[in-house]
Amino acid sequence: MRSARIERKTAETAIAVEVNLDGTGAYDVATGIGFLDHMVEQFAKHSLIDVSLKVSGDLHVDQHHTTEDSALALGQAITQALGDKAGIGRYGSAYSPMDETLARVALDISGRPYLVWRAGFTQEKLGEWDTELIEHWFHSVAQTAGLTLHVELLYGSNNHHICESIYKGFARAMRLAVELDPRKGGAIPSTKGQLGG
Repeated sequence: MRSARIERKTAETAIAVEVNLDGTGAYDVATGIGFLDHMVEQFAKHSLIDVSLKVSGDLHVDQHHTTEDSALALGQAITQALGDKAGIGRYGSAYSPMDETLARVALDISGRPYLVWRAGFTQEKLGEWDTELIEHWFHSVAQTAGLTLHVELLYGSNNHHICESIYKGFARAMRLAVELDPRKGGAIPSTKGQLGG
Protein backbone atom coordinates (compact mmCIF):
# COMPACT_ATOMS: atom_id res chain seq x y z
CA MET A 1 0.00 0.00 0.00
CA ARG A 2 1.12 3.54 -0.75
CA SER A 3 1.23 5.08 2.69
CA ALA A 4 3.35 7.50 4.69
CA ARG A 5 3.70 9.01 8.14
CA ILE A 6 5.12 12.45 8.81
CA GLU A 7 5.92 14.00 12.16
CA ARG A 8 6.63 17.71 12.16
CA LYS A 9 7.56 19.63 15.29
CA THR A 10 8.41 23.31 15.57
CA ALA A 11 8.18 25.91 18.31
CA GLU A 12 4.67 26.68 16.97
CA THR A 13 3.11 23.28 16.20
CA ALA A 14 3.52 19.54 16.75
CA ILE A 15 1.94 17.45 14.00
CA ALA A 16 1.58 13.76 13.22
CA VAL A 17 -0.07 12.84 9.93
CA GLU A 18 -0.58 9.48 8.24
CA VAL A 19 -2.03 8.88 4.78
CA ASN A 20 -2.92 5.79 2.78
CA LEU A 21 -3.54 6.63 -0.87
CA ASP A 22 -5.21 3.24 -1.44
CA GLY A 23 -7.62 3.56 1.45
CA THR A 24 -11.37 3.81 1.87
CA GLY A 25 -11.66 7.43 3.03
CA ALA A 26 -11.25 6.71 6.74
CA TYR A 27 -10.25 9.67 8.89
CA ASP A 28 -9.19 10.63 12.39
CA VAL A 29 -8.65 14.37 12.53
CA ALA A 30 -8.04 16.71 15.45
CA THR A 31 -6.41 20.06 14.66
CA GLY A 32 -8.01 22.15 17.40
CA ILE A 33 -9.99 24.07 14.75
CA GLY A 34 -13.40 22.51 14.28
CA PHE A 35 -14.17 23.71 10.78
CA LEU A 36 -10.71 22.73 9.53
CA ASP A 37 -11.30 19.25 10.98
CA HIS A 38 -14.58 19.09 9.07
CA MET A 39 -12.89 20.03 5.79
CA VAL A 40 -10.00 17.55 6.15
CA GLU A 41 -12.58 14.87 6.94
CA GLN A 42 -14.43 15.79 3.74
CA PHE A 43 -11.16 15.56 1.84
CA ALA A 44 -10.47 12.07 3.16
CA LYS A 45 -14.01 10.80 2.62
CA HIS A 46 -14.30 11.95 -0.98
CA SER A 47 -10.73 11.25 -2.12
CA LEU A 48 -10.72 7.75 -0.55
CA ILE A 49 -7.35 8.68 0.94
CA ASP A 50 -7.20 7.58 4.57
CA VAL A 51 -6.03 10.49 6.73
CA SER A 52 -5.00 10.62 10.36
CA LEU A 53 -4.05 14.17 11.38
CA LYS A 54 -3.26 15.24 14.93
CA VAL A 55 -2.12 18.79 15.66
CA SER A 56 -1.13 20.63 18.80
CA GLY A 57 -0.67 24.25 17.84
CA ASP A 58 -0.29 27.73 19.29
CA LEU A 59 -3.97 28.58 18.95
CA HIS A 60 -3.60 31.08 21.80
CA VAL A 61 -1.72 33.21 19.24
CA ASP A 62 -4.02 32.60 16.26
CA GLN A 63 -4.91 29.87 13.76
CA HIS A 64 -2.31 30.65 11.12
CA HIS A 65 0.45 28.27 12.17
CA THR A 66 -1.92 25.34 12.77
CA THR A 67 -3.58 25.85 9.39
CA GLU A 68 -0.35 26.29 7.46
CA ASP A 69 1.71 23.59 9.15
CA SER A 70 -1.03 20.95 9.00
CA ALA A 71 -1.36 21.52 5.25
CA LEU A 72 2.41 21.41 4.76
CA ALA A 73 2.62 18.11 6.64
CA LEU A 74 -0.34 16.61 4.78
CA GLY A 75 1.17 17.54 1.43
CA GLN A 76 4.53 16.12 2.47
CA ALA A 77 2.88 12.82 3.47
CA ILE A 78 1.08 12.62 0.12
CA THR A 79 4.36 13.22 -1.73
CA GLN A 80 6.14 10.54 0.28
CA ALA A 81 3.31 8.04 -0.28
CA LEU A 82 3.39 8.71 -4.04
CA GLY A 83 7.06 7.77 -4.28
CA ASP A 84 8.27 8.14 -7.88
CA LYS A 85 4.63 8.57 -9.03
CA ALA A 86 4.88 5.61 -11.40
CA GLY A 87 1.55 4.58 -12.89
CA ILE A 88 -0.58 7.37 -11.41
CA GLY A 89 -3.29 9.22 -13.29
CA ARG A 90 -1.40 12.45 -12.54
CA TYR A 91 -4.26 14.76 -13.58
CA GLY A 92 -7.62 15.20 -11.90
CA SER A 93 -10.53 17.58 -12.13
CA ALA A 94 -14.00 17.84 -10.67
CA TYR A 95 -17.08 20.00 -10.70
CA SER A 96 -18.51 20.01 -7.19
CA PRO A 97 -22.10 21.19 -6.67
CA MET A 98 -23.51 21.88 -3.23
CA ASP A 99 -26.99 23.37 -3.21
CA GLU A 100 -26.66 26.86 -4.77
CA THR A 101 -22.87 26.59 -5.07
CA LEU A 102 -20.70 25.18 -7.83
CA ALA A 103 -16.91 24.92 -7.66
CA ARG A 104 -14.39 23.60 -10.17
CA VAL A 105 -11.01 22.16 -9.18
CA ALA A 106 -8.32 20.95 -11.58
CA LEU A 107 -4.87 19.72 -10.65
CA ASP A 108 -1.70 18.13 -11.91
CA ILE A 109 0.70 16.23 -9.66
CA SER A 110 3.47 17.89 -11.62
CA GLY A 111 6.08 18.45 -8.94
CA ARG A 112 5.81 22.15 -9.80
CA PRO A 113 3.78 23.85 -7.05
CA TYR A 114 1.42 26.55 -8.25
CA LEU A 115 -1.94 27.75 -7.00
CA VAL A 116 -4.51 29.69 -8.97
CA TRP A 117 -7.26 30.74 -6.57
CA ARG A 118 -10.44 32.34 -7.88
CA ALA A 119 -12.74 32.10 -4.90
CA GLY A 120 -13.66 34.20 -1.93
CA PHE A 121 -15.83 34.52 1.13
CA THR A 122 -18.17 37.21 2.38
CA GLN A 123 -17.73 36.49 6.08
CA GLU A 124 -14.62 36.52 8.22
CA LYS A 125 -15.12 33.17 9.95
CA LEU A 126 -16.61 29.73 9.40
CA GLY A 127 -17.17 28.41 12.87
CA GLU A 128 -14.05 29.75 14.56
CA TRP A 129 -11.84 29.37 11.47
CA ASP A 130 -10.65 32.56 9.76
CA THR A 131 -11.77 32.33 6.14
CA GLU A 132 -8.65 34.18 4.93
CA LEU A 133 -6.70 31.05 5.91
CA ILE A 134 -8.55 28.75 3.50
CA GLU A 135 -6.65 29.94 0.43
CA HIS A 136 -3.44 29.67 2.46
CA TRP A 137 -4.24 26.03 3.34
CA PHE A 138 -4.49 25.17 -0.36
CA HIS A 139 -1.32 27.09 -1.16
CA SER A 140 0.55 25.17 1.56
CA VAL A 141 -0.69 21.71 0.57
CA ALA A 142 0.07 22.44 -3.11
CA GLN A 143 3.59 23.51 -2.14
CA THR A 144 4.61 20.26 -0.42
CA ALA A 145 2.47 17.87 -2.50
CA GLY A 146 3.95 19.37 -5.68
CA LEU A 147 0.57 20.27 -7.17
CA THR A 148 -0.32 22.64 -9.95
CA LEU A 149 -3.73 23.47 -8.50
CA HIS A 150 -6.54 25.59 -9.93
CA VAL A 151 -9.53 26.36 -7.72
CA GLU A 152 -12.47 28.35 -9.02
CA LEU A 153 -15.80 29.25 -7.47
CA LEU A 154 -18.20 29.44 -10.41
CA TYR A 155 -21.06 30.71 -8.24
CA GLY A 156 -22.50 30.44 -4.77
CA SER A 157 -23.61 32.55 -1.83
CA ASN A 158 -23.51 30.43 1.33
CA ASN A 159 -19.98 30.53 2.75
CA HIS A 160 -20.20 27.07 4.32
CA HIS A 161 -21.33 25.61 0.99
CA ILE A 162 -18.56 27.44 -0.88
CA CYS A 163 -15.83 26.06 1.35
CA GLU A 164 -17.21 22.54 1.43
CA SER A 165 -17.76 22.49 -2.33
CA ILE A 166 -14.12 23.46 -2.89
CA TYR A 167 -12.78 20.81 -0.52
CA LYS A 168 -14.97 18.09 -2.03
CA GLY A 169 -13.90 19.10 -5.53
CA PHE A 170 -10.27 19.00 -4.43
CA ALA A 171 -10.82 15.55 -2.95
CA ARG A 172 -12.42 14.12 -6.06
CA ALA A 173 -9.71 15.59 -8.29
CA MET A 174 -7.02 14.11 -6.04
CA ARG A 175 -8.70 10.73 -6.15
CA LEU A 176 -8.39 10.67 -9.93
CA ALA A 177 -4.82 11.96 -9.90
CA VAL A 178 -3.37 9.52 -7.35
CA GLU A 179 -5.14 6.39 -8.59
CA LEU A 180 -3.04 3.86 -10.43
CA ASP A 181 -3.91 3.39 -14.10
CA PRO A 182 -3.26 -0.23 -15.17
CA ARG A 183 -2.87 0.85 -18.80
CA LYS A 184 0.27 2.79 -17.86
CA GLY A 185 2.06 -0.38 -16.83
CA GLY A 186 3.86 1.36 -13.98
CA ALA A 187 5.35 4.05 -16.22
CA ILE A 188 5.95 7.54 -14.90
CA PRO A 189 3.36 9.76 -16.62
CA SER A 190 5.77 12.18 -18.26
CA THR A 191 7.82 12.21 -21.46
CA LYS A 192 10.72 13.43 -19.28
CA GLY A 193 10.70 10.15 -17.38
CA GLN A 194 10.22 12.02 -14.11
CA LEU A 195 7.83 14.47 -12.51
CA GLY A 196 9.15 17.70 -11.08
CA GLY A 197 12.42 19.42 -11.66
